[in-house]
Amino acid sequence: MARGFDRKELDELVVSLTQPGAAAELAVLAVCLLAAWLVVRLLQGRRLPAGSILFGDRVIDGVLFPVLALAFAFAARVGLEATLKPAVFRVAIPILVSLVVIRLSVRVLTRTLPAVAWVRSLERSISWLAWIAVVLWVTGVLPLVLEAMDEVRWKVGAVPMTLRNVVEGTITAGIVLVIALWISSALEKRLLVNASGHDLSLRKIAATLVRTVLLFVGLMFALSAVGIDLTALSVLGGAIGVGLGFGLQKIAANYISGFVILAERSIRIGDMVKVDGFEGRVSDIRTRYTVIRSLTGREAIVPNETLITTRVENSSLADPRVLLQAAVQVAYGTDVRKLQPRLEAAVAALPRVISDPPPSVLLAAFAADGMDLNINFWIRDSENGQGNIKSEVNLVVLDLLNADGVEIPFPQRVVHAVVSEEPAAIEVPNPAAGGPPAATPPGDPPPP
Repeated sequence: MARGFDRKELDELVVSLTQPGAAAELAVLAVCLLAAWLVVRLLQGRRLPAGSILFGDRVIDGVLFPVLALAFAFAARVGLEATLKPAVFRVAIPILVSLVVIRLSVRVLTRTLPAVAWVRSLERSISWLAWIAVVLWVTGVLPLVLEAMDEVRWKVGAVPMTLRNVVEGTITAGIVLVIALWISSALEKRLLVNASGHDLSLRKIAATLVRTVLLFVGLMFALSAVGIDLTALSVLGGAIGVGLGFGLQKIAANYISGFVILAERSIRIGDMVKVDGFEGRVSDIRTRYTVIRSLTGREAIVPNETLITTRVENSSLADPRVLLQAAVQVAYGTDVRKLQPRLEAAVAALPRVISDPPPSVLLAAFAADGMDLNINFWIRDSENGQGNIKSEVNLVVLDLLNADGVEIPFPQRVVHAVVSEEPAAIEVPNPAAGGPPAATPPGDPPPP
């Protein structure tokens, strides 16, 4: 049976907090907090890494400040035990431990899962549990609660378990998973920093594999901490295999296809691709799907299996150069041989038009109203848009034609009008009416 609540211990703590020695402890604790702040500030320097897990947005927002404060406070408590009975540190150390747990979990979850809706609820739950544990610890009720939880027992197969084992194992599992997410996030940041082009895809697959392995290892440790026999997972693995073979085969195919894409480097982040009529730039390759962003700002989420089993046009795979074309019509009588090099030089002067291969102007056809000229030019950065560079080329061509007085013909049509001549009508007098003569159609005999 659990022992009763020792109110005398709590009364002694309250009395100790009112003694003169408590003021000395408060001063030492303030020095510990100031020392922790100074160390973090010196390590951080003037650079403020946004969203850093260790440093946070400000000095005291990260994990490093409460960890250092806890270490300094614990060292000060040990040093003062010979001269003072700890009272302030008995309250401060549990608070700092709770602050370390809250800061670590909140910063890691916010960094690794920024767009997940339930993260905020999980952060609040962790904060409430941590502060409740502090209250139970300070008041001396925590040992009583643990003893009561030890008395709640049951068996899972042949393994005896208690409520205390489950709660402590769950807390340990959470800490292990948070640390695994922290390590994977730090490694992913190091791998993806300053990465671009071909190297980005390789680093992406390395970061994905590192996170998967760390989470798997952390999950195994967490299950062991809870008290689950890992040998029982063989049955669960067989059930998962059957599920993957039937109901989850599409999801499994997308995950495997994602690793294949990253390994083969057939599609890389930054490539301009066209899939099922949708054209855009590959902005991200996830384990299950790939995000393609068009030049209009729309984004398409394409399952990785689609990129493996269907035809994909990748304009950046072998050569990032893209051929574009503009057309213009000039009037008959224009000296095309003289105009061609001038147009080529004007187009080549544009910043986005590359010189290898150079622009070319070709006489394409003799149309009804004028001569058609095709202006071919190459660009290397199609992800920055094609319509804008075509507009720039057309404006340059228009300025050159206006400066040289070259006419851009309007449509011309020749209309032939046929006029038929008919004999005029014959006016015949009408003696019976005594009025003006009536008009008689040609060919009719006059009235008697």
